[in-house]
Amino acid sequence: MSFIHTLQAIVNFVSKPEFFLPLVAVVLFVALRSEWPWTARGGLAVLALGGGFFAVSYLDPNFRKVASAPDNVPIVGMLFIVGFYFWYAMHQAKTNDRRIAAGLGPAEGEDSYRKVFSWPDLVYIELICLVLVSALLIVWSILLKAPLEEPANPTNSPNPAKAPWYFLGLQEMLVYFDPWLAGVVLPSLIIVGLMAIPYIDVNPKGNGYFTFKERKWEISIFLAGFIILWVVLISVGTFLRGPNWNFFGPYEFWDPTKLEPLNNINISEIIWVKWFKTGLPSFWITREIFGIVAMLLYLGVLPVILSRTLLRRFYEKMGPVRFYVACFLLLFMILLPIKMFLRWTINLKYIVFIPEFSFNI
Repeated sequence: MSFIHTLQAIVNFVSKPEFFLPLVAVVLFVALRSEWPWTARGGLAVLALGGGFFAVSYLDPNFRKVASAPDNVPIVGMLFIVGFYFWYAMHQAKTNDRRIAAGLGPAEGEDSYRKVFSWPDLVYIELICLVLVSALLIVWSILLKAPLEEPANPTNSPNPAKAPWYFLGLQEMLVYFDPWLAGVVLPSLIIVGLMAIPYIDVNPKGNGYFTFKERKWEISIFLAGFIILWVVLISVGTFLRGPNWNFFGPYEFWDPTKLEPLNNINISEIIWVKWFKTGLPSFWITREIFGIVAMLLYLGVLPVILSRTLLRRFYEKMGPVRFYVACFLLLFMILLPIKMFLRWTINLKYIVFIPEFSFNI
């Protein structure tokens, strides 16, 4: 095996979800607490590394086929655009942190900081952007064929059948949760959580200027939800989910005959059948008592423990109502990667499985 094939095999192995998602989380939180990635040189280095990786990978026919599909080209552009603006915002935040540490105050507080007239400065910029984007869309429509398919045919379904890119994160959630939870409850909690942020977050620092040191927890939690549980899940659904909804590495051929056996089991089966060596009780409360207790401890008892230990400072600052609402939303957000990791490692399907009432978690 050549050196290039060895590297491709390593990348394909690391791209397995049980390694890929924790790796992204570790890299993100290490980078947030570092300084170099958010400097001009660090940003250019990361951009060059990402662009070089994409350019070299594009030489592989399997990677090129997936990345150059008309449906996927916008996602490739989205990754670079999100990456750039993420870097730019953190660059401003880190710059302000250094200024505040030196006693200068944030750059946004200076009188000369980006104060211009709406006319003609802003209007001219908007006009130029309008012309450039229009030209880009015209060239795009000429060079890339619209991904239009034949009318729906029940005898010839696409494999894999994917939702639009902006729903791929939700479609990925449907793999690990019941439809009512992944399609209704979790999206509703996302909307409610975003609406509740101004009422939960009582930290006055960072209003009107970018900062990271003064809002470490707030920014880290937001980025965990946005980058890891949204952008990364969209990328996974776009580039790593192939035929039969199997995972494929970036350089793997999307083989439609690949079928991986998945012997998914529930917590009740693990405890009653594997541990106690007995059959499942017929009464649903007895059968699912361990999963029910686990969820009650996780959502009911753990917030109380956190309020007296690790997150005591936030409890005292926010008050009980704000704290418990925020803690509930945070724990529900963390439940998604926990459930995903349990599925990837021990094939756990449901923590609580009550088909009698169509209630499964």
